Amino acid sequence: MAETTRAPLWRDRDFTVFWSAQTLSVIGDGFAALALPLLVLQLTGSVALMGVLTATAGVAAVVTAVFAGVLVDRVDRRRLLIGCDVVRAALFAAVPVAWLWGPQLWLLYLVLPAGAAVGMVFRVAYVAAVPGLVDVGRITEANGKLSASYAVAGVGGPLLAGLVAARFGYPAAIAVNAVSFAVAAAALGAVRLRQDRPARTATSLAGLRDELLAGARFLWRHPVLRSLTLLLSAFFFLTYGLDDVLIYHVRRNLGGSDRTVGLVLGAAAVGTVLGSLLVAPLRRRIGFGATWSGSVAVAGSAVAVLGWAHTVPWVASLAAVYLGGAAVGAICSLSLRQEVTPNPLLGRVTAVFWATHYSLGPLGAAVVTWGAGAYGVPLVCLLAGSGCVLVALAALVTPVRRAQPG
Repeated sequence: MAETTRAPLWRDRDFTVFWSAQTLSVIGDGFAALALPLLVLQLTGSVALMGVLTATAGVAAVVTAVFAGVLVDRVDRRRLLIGCDVVRAALFAAVPVAWLWGPQLWLLYLVLPAGAAVGMVFRVAYVAAVPGLVDVGRITEANGKLSASYAVAGVGGPLLAGLVAARFGYPAAIAVNAVSFAVAAAALGAVRLRQDRPARTATSLAGLRDELLAGARFLWRHPVLRSLTLLLSAFFFLTYGLDDVLIYHVRRNLGGSDRTVGLVLGAAAVGTVLGSLLVAPLRRRIGFGATWSGSVAVAGSAVAVLGWAHTVPWVASLAAVYLGGAAVGAICSLSLRQEVTPNPLLGRVTAVFWATHYSLGPLGAAVVTWGAGAYGVPLVCLLAGSGCVLVALAALVTPVRRAQPG
């Protein structure tokens, strides 16, 4: 093995800059993740309307994902990443500016879906960019490091967001997210990516259709990716609205303050850090199938009992277990897709993968948040968590179980 392969990833300049830029952006995302739901709750008092906002953003992301892959595989991925961050900076900056003239609830239902659409393009481009930063044998390691640092940022983001929101208000916290996107865009300008994709110049409807279908064909013909897509569709239906339910539970059922919500979200993100650090050695030791299905089962078990926890420490601990399991499963799935998909096709395969398994997420968010308001958080969490465990068990009778160790 070459020395460059053995060298720590943090010594790779391009990877380190990319890593740092996106970590900063995630810190900003922590501000918006806390401030936006609480802003809706403050104005309406309704967890169902929180879910509607989440669902609307989810629909925008799914619709965008259909075409994002073709765009990512056609254009310069680095420039596309920069452009997405610039647009998101402008979108989220509009919220605190508009709030200078008073609350504008309607604006949130425009900004968040638009931000989710641009964010989906960014995420597809980001996934396609990672193989251009590191060698294929280090993809799981790279994704683990990226996810771990993002989770560390996710610890600090909500904690700081709670302090900023308590002192300066929710719009100020959203403004921090806008600034983080602007800084991340500037940093990405210094990153170089290895490009390995054909020039796609088809402009006819038939040519565009063939490009769209190429990703779907590859995904459907790969037995493990096909199974993962179907399993994750069910998983996202059950979990897409859980962040809103968690915030609602802490704020209303436990009587927590904005600062308490920030502390819970920050403490829960520790689970993502641990999961991200464990995923590479786990996958090498026990294989892909056992790692993926086991992590989903652990996440589901934590969700099933989360609603019955009536103290803040217990809620934070269970949320950390859930996020840790979800992180392991997500990194496994992402890494396998990057490893087995030809780079020129990676954008389209990723887009189809996400468009399919995210498609039930908005409906799930609406159902889960409505159920939490109508029937209580404990019952909703029990049903959602039990469903996740069933997804993990179902994976044992699919090709996911036989996937090779990475």
